[in-house]
Amino acid sequence: MATPLADRLRPQKIDDIVGQKHLLGEGMPLRRIIESGVCPNLIFYGPSGTGKTTLARIIAKTTDKKLHRLNGTNASTGDIRDIVSELDTLAAPNGVLLYLDEIQYFNKRQQQSLLQYIENGKITLIASTTENPYFYIYSAVLSRCTVFEFKSVAHEEIVPAVIRGFEFLEEETGTKITFEEGVPEHIALSSGGDVRKALNFTELAFLAANLQENGERKITLEETAGLTSKNTFRYDKLGDEHYDILSAFQKSMRGSDPDAALHYLARLLEAGDLPSAVRRLLVCACEDVGLAYPNIIPIVKSACDIALQVGLPEAAIPLADAVILVATSPKSNTGNQAIEAALQDVRSGNYGRIPRALQNKHFDGEDAEIKGQFYKYPHNFPNRWVKQQYLPDEIKDKKYYNFGENKNESASREYWKRIKGE
Repeated sequence: MATPLADRLRPQKIDDIVGQKHLLGEGMPLRRIIESGVCPNLIFYGPSGTGKTTLARIIAKTTDKKLHRLNGTNASTGDIRDIVSELDTLAAPNGVLLYLDEIQYFNKRQQQSLLQYIENGKITLIASTTENPYFYIYSAVLSRCTVFEFKSVAHEEIVPAVIRGFEFLEEETGTKITFEEGVPEHIALSSGGDVRKALNFTELAFLAANLQENGERKITLEETAGLTSKNTFRYDKLGDEHYDILSAFQKSMRGSDPDAALHYLARLLEAGDLPSAVRRLLVCACEDVGLAYPNIIPIVKSACDIALQVGLPEAAIPLADAVILVATSPKSNTGNQAIEAALQDVRSGNYGRIPRALQNKHFDGEDAEIKGQFYKYPHNFPNRWVKQQYLPDEIKDKKYYNFGENKNESASREYWKRIKGE
């Protein structure tokens, strides 16, 4: 049994593939394309263990083209040249179908070397990637391919595959297998939507099970949980999943959902990514709560400092407190909007000379019609305020900041309306 169970049980036809009903269900676009008998250039995008390689193999069987398989992690331009050398020869009379796994590891030059041949149809490309193809695949290759997104498989769909795996092992080894209630469901849940991982867990549970006196193997829920406890989480710090979790983490806090925010915090901490959790938490406190509750900024900063000082796993406690506080606090992005508007003016060159009254004290030039600074010191006036121009003449009426409707900013607005007599 040197070959993994997932490979020994690999589906041989479309209907055996677990999940991806949005692509492969009856009447769905990709299924219709495959059943047409004509294979265009395709890119399969999605997480590991969702059927990309399996479907590519099934498609390859339906063509009369010679199949070549390359993996972007170790293939070279020389491998492509070797494939091209077979074109228009007896070795590949009907052309070549190239299955290129992990295409994101091919650099731009390697991808460009395929262009001429996939455009004229001599090479049909089926590429797979776990990363967003619009970021990692050369645009000229993308324009010649159709992208289909594969999704993580729901655990309800994985359960039958786990049971089928136990049945296969039972038949293959001639060993009777019994398992406690909940074992297939636990394995399915622990796989994180990865069918391959689920089948690997299935085989692991079988191999680790005690051999009973009657010759059967009994798989317990407790032992299965122990085998999967440290292997359930999918996380690639440099991949899409990393940025998706960070995005969901901040958007959940911004959306005032403490439960969702805690869930994504837990995923970050379980992956050991404490710095990313701290950074997003600090940003959210300033950007999304901001002036609605200004004191939250030093509070969250203190919690993050504690987390970084004590490290994991204890860091989870102050961070959880801070996340709940941010999620349940009133929200205001007026500060963020104000600085973005100001930055836009500066970047576009929409600014002028600093008013003389605000300049550092120095002598006026001979060309100055009115000499003197004429700065009004606010503390010398009632309520520590005096009307005075602070913006350059070119944008003197510009307004970047608008008070929010929350309690804190509303109070500030009313205070300044009274002071300024508005």
